[in-house]
Amino acid sequence: MTEFDGTVPKQAKDFPRKVLDLFDAYVHGSLDRRGFLTQCATHVGGMVSATAVLAALSPDFARGQVIAADDPRVETRWIEVDSPQGYGRIRAYVARPADKAGAALPVVVVAHENRGLNPHIEDIARRLALEGFMAVAPDALTTLGGYPGDEDKAREMFATLDRDKIGEDFVAAANHAQRMAGGNGQLAATGFCFGGGVANLLATRLPSLKAAIPFYGSPPPLQDVPNIKAELLIHYAGNDTRINATWPDYKAALDKAGVRYQAFVYDGVEHGFNNDTTPRFDKAAADLAWGRTLELLRRTLG
Repeated sequence: MTEFDGTVPKQAKDFPRKVLDLFDAYVHGSLDRRGFLTQCATHVGGMVSATAVLAALSPDFARGQVIAADDPRVETRWIEVDSPQGYGRIRAYVARPADKAGAALPVVVVAHENRGLNPHIEDIARRLALEGFMAVAPDALTTLGGYPGDEDKAREMFATLDRDKIGEDFVAAANHAQRMAGGNGQLAATGFCFGGGVANLLATRLPSLKAAIPFYGSPPPLQDVPNIKAELLIHYAGNDTRINATWPDYKAALDKAGVRYQAFVYDGVEHGFNNDTTPRFDKAAADLAWGRTLELLRRTLG
């Protein structure tokens, strides 16, 4: 696309490479909204086109929803967890299959992207519930009032938080999740983007964690890799040069420590390929990664 003609692409592959790179920088905080629009405009024919492109690349939660919030097959509730080493407390969304009342289920912590617990991550929790798990999805924005309902505002809020304290909040939430009524004590973690980094972090902090499944997440501190007892399933996007650059050192640390892992690079797809609320979503890669995720969860959690 070189000039806006009233339509914009619906798939990532149809956007200019430079525009996708600019959007990645914007989403991850190294470029503000004005900076994205100004630079994008030079590639798409002007500011009007750039504004349309930004709207097209931004999440559409209704379009990507798979399991409705009021689906009767899923029982949901909110809990609050004390986090004395973090921000004091963290709120979490809990989803479990409605037809398993009273059953003790394996538990999966779901870690969100860098916008807090938005509707897409709640949907991921409900998807896991329908696969037979109790999903616990904490919200790092709890200390600021929770996810605000606006992605730009959420990103700005998130950027003000201390990453170490956020990590402690997730550790507290995961420890609580493992002990929750309705769980069977078998625990795994998955996460996306920032949440992928959280899944890696939890693997270094929780010796009883059975599996960690980071989607395009940053590695944990490499000196902590020998602490990992969980089995890892690591998903990378082929076009995600920023995160992929961290893999060689992470791989070397995992190999040296003898950690059990599988790592997959999904060729030709973008960072965020599993997020079906944006054009960066790639159904083939997402279906394959999700199938592999469920297989590992079932094998390690029972």
